[in-house]
Amino acid sequence: MRAIWKGAVSFGLVNVPVRLYSATENHDLSFHQVRRSDGSRIRYKRVAQADGEEVAYKDIAKAYETDDGKTVVLTDEDLATLPHRSSKEISVEQFVPREQIDPILYDKAYYLEPDAMGAKAYGLLREALRESDRVAVVTVSVRSRMTMAVLRVREDDAAIVLQTLLWPDEIRTSEQLDHLDEVSEPKKDEVAMARMLVDSMSGDFEPEGHVDDFKEAVDALVEKKISGGEVTESPDEEDEADSGEVVDLLAALQRSVDRAKKGRGESSGGGSGSGGTSSAKKSSAGSSSSTKKSSAGTSSSTSKKKASGSRSSSTSKKKSSTKDSESKKAG
Repeated sequence: MRAIWKGAVSFGLVNVPVRLYSATENHDLSFHQVRRSDGSRIRYKRVAQADGEEVAYKDIAKAYETDDGKTVVLTDEDLATLPHRSSKEISVEQFVPREQIDPILYDKAYYLEPDAMGAKAYGLLREALRESDRVAVVTVSVRSRMTMAVLRVREDDAAIVLQTLLWPDEIRTSEQLDHLDEVSEPKKDEVAMARMLVDSMSGDFEPEGHVDDFKEAVDALVEKKISGGEVTESPDEEDEADSGEVVDLLAALQRSVDRAKKGRGESSGGGSGSGGTSSAKKSSAGSSSSTKKSSAGTSSSTSKKKASGSRSSSTSKKKSSTKDSESKKAG
């Protein structure tokens, strides 16, 4: 992993040099919009709502909309006058019982890794958190924004986790819901029956037992279409590759499938891009053996799902690259 931040944790007179790493990654599926006939990507232009004219990036400014609908344009000079706090120090303000932090406040999670010179002090802080069953409330500047966070230790984990917290005014109250006042108090025998149901369904939480069946189904469907030669080579593929954006979800998944097959000692069923398309078309040229291979690929989708972790990692990296690219364009 690549560190996104380097600084130090300070508590009392102890200073611990650390690096910050993102502890999670998003595996949501990302689909492109394309023209059905040839797979050409759909592009969007920045246009002004007033007259429909396209607006150049240099002419785009940030604006703040007030609660009553008024728009206030903020220039770069305006933004430069705002208070901006940036620090490479994670300052511990206090240690509090972990149960006092409502889980609804938890936001993004990061791993803290010590520098070689800070390993001993890091271990001291980790054991202090573990033995006291407390979390350290800190302030930290992540991606140029100062925020609240906590340092905590997960059970049997060697790393200290820094978890950013939402600000109190970012939590919506349940009073905003419309129908809570319609909920009546249950009867005692109903509560007893519900408790019996809870007891009968009780167990230990094992996250590994929960799978994203929608993603696995999409992966299997895409692999089936690739094996059957249903791959469209976008006419503007070269331009997209030059722009550094993700070219095709199918191409990315095909490379993942080929890599997984290679790891099992099987021959790949076609590469990405034009090579993969050509190979896939040959496999669907009309031979019965090709059809059998496609059928076998479908019937063995359960075993191939084991490679979904590899495929999701590849897709996630592609998607992350796309989001970074788009966010840079958006300013």
